[in-house]
Amino acid sequence: MTGLPDWMRPPRAEGWFAEDLDHLPEAPRHTELIDGALVFMMSPQRSWHGRLVTGLTMAFMAQAPAGVEVEREMTIRLDSRNRPEPDLLLTTAPYDADRTWFAPEDVQLVVEVVSPESAHRDRTVKLRKYAEAGIRHYWCIEDEDTAPVVHVYELDEPTGAYAPAGIFRGTLRRPVPFEISLDLDGLAPPRTT
Repeated sequence: MTGLPDWMRPPRAEGWFAEDLDHLPEAPRHTELIDGALVFMMSPQRSWHGRLVTGLTMAFMAQAPAGVEVEREMTIRLDSRNRPEPDLLLTTAPYDADRTWFAPEDVQLVVEVVSPESAHRDRTVKLRKYAEAGIRHYWCIEDEDTAPVVHVYELDEPTGAYAPAGIFRGTLRRPVPFEISLDLDGLAPPRTT
């Protein structure tokens, strides 16, 4: 068995910190930090996943009001030990070509498209962590025979936890974080036989 490359060894006994991600050029492209541990997105993404994220990106860009930016695959610095990388986020932070992460208070909506390798993190770990960080809206999108099903959550301020706000198939209309109308079935092509 070969040893780990030096860049995979935590720089301190406590593990990794959020700022360490910016100093790991050898790390795989989609590397997250969850509770001080590096999480690598090593399995290849399905075409459905990529097309769905692209379709959502284009739809959000067409509907977002001035002052709202659409970003793909950028980390959110939730705290010193957590920098997850959602598939998509909507932010009020101005565009900065050198930015590598966003602060939770600048994020209006986080979207995760569930993959087999990310299912547990997307459905439970990130659901809790995004809520604890105060991100007001979270969408978790599941694959139902290649049709996207969007599980929408809103932050319940008194409890600091997400409350389910609906499950959407076919179409989605939401008044928050801004007026959004989506043809879900048109975002990713159906399975061909």
